[in-house]
Amino acid sequence: MMSAALEAKSLGGIQRHGKDHMKHQSPSSSVMLRPAVLGLLLACAVSLSTSAVILDNGMPILWAQTASQVTDLPIQNGILTPDPWHFLHRMSLYRLLIAATDPYMGSMGTNATDSPLWGMPVQLGWMLTSGRFADPTGATTCGLQTGDTMCISTQSWWGCVNYYASALPFLSAAQQGFMGPGVQVQMQVPEGVEDFCTTYVDCAARYPDAMSKWDAFFQGLRSAFESPLPDDEKKDTLLGLYWAAQTASTQASAACQARQSYYSSVEVSFANSWLNSAEYVSASHFQSNLEKSVLFQSPLPSRVLQVGDSAPNIADLSQEENHTLYVFSWMQNINTLLGGTLVRVWKNAMCSVTTRQKGREMLEQLLLNPSFATNSFLSIITGMATSC
Repeated sequence: MMSAALEAKSLGGIQRHGKDHMKHQSPSSSVMLRPAVLGLLLACAVSLSTSAVILDNGMPILWAQTASQVTDLPIQNGILTPDPWHFLHRMSLYRLLIAATDPYMGSMGTNATDSPLWGMPVQLGWMLTSGRFADPTGATTCGLQTGDTMCISTQSWWGCVNYYASALPFLSAAQQGFMGPGVQVQMQVPEGVEDFCTTYVDCAARYPDAMSKWDAFFQGLRSAFESPLPDDEKKDTLLGLYWAAQTASTQASAACQARQSYYSSVEVSFANSWLNSAEYVSASHFQSNLEKSVLFQSPLPSRVLQVGDSAPNIADLSQEENHTLYVFSWMQNINTLLGGTLVRVWKNAMCSVTTRQKGREMLEQLLLNPSFATNSFLSIITGMATSC
């Protein structure tokens, strides 16, 4: 029952404390999960582990509290009006996307969680439980354990970047008919916040490359479904379309850059290396299903980094988190020193289905196997690039 999780708000009914703290309308359901209850659930989950919690009963965190059908989202004058600045709403966008596209994902595998779209809710959960959606300015309690734990601050760089990987694909999917015939969507936006597009037309005008690539991905799903090609070819093609769209969303999120000024230089460095890592994942056509996404998200830092944090020697982070931060930093630094050559060589090496498969295996070794030497990574990709 979505009435027990999402608050039905009108598009004009959002108010904020300060800049961006949401003031929710009174729930009509007696079984509504109130922010305090959600906060308690979240706090209990986080306390169980030093790493950021990203799964709950095998599914992305708080998945059971999200919308299971489109009509569970708020509707105003016949238009869907989800609030992407509330965690459950944003997670609901992903749940609905996965449900709508699953019938077209047969080439991805036989498991119910083989769709590459699963990487997005896993990533969203990590951002929440690691505290990266909280207001970094300190002006509000948005996203804090002492405030509204479900609030995604409009001042958060992470929340801003993720907007382009959540709102944009959902708007595109709705435009392509995946949410039902003629369904219109307008994202809610906090009062006084104007730098986010909220409709398909608006986003297509501001970010034409990103929206056209998401359109191409959703259109490609239908085409692949009807195609007689072997599943492995369809799978590689669809993953290529998917990552092209994700990359375009990342490029569009450059609009968020000013928000990095609210964070420590260490967190900014990690954020930039995190963006850089996406270049490798994208070029290899990584299949970000639930299982693989959990493997790659679990070792990411479970809190916002502060001045003085220096991997691989951050005492309150796990060995896995320290290793991942070290590898991310190494990849970013080498690429910078080489003037972007490392990324270019990697992209050149990902020239075939075979080399992309090898690339995915290498990334897994580099991030998850501490004994895999970084110099091995360099020598292998150089050899792969020359074979293309």
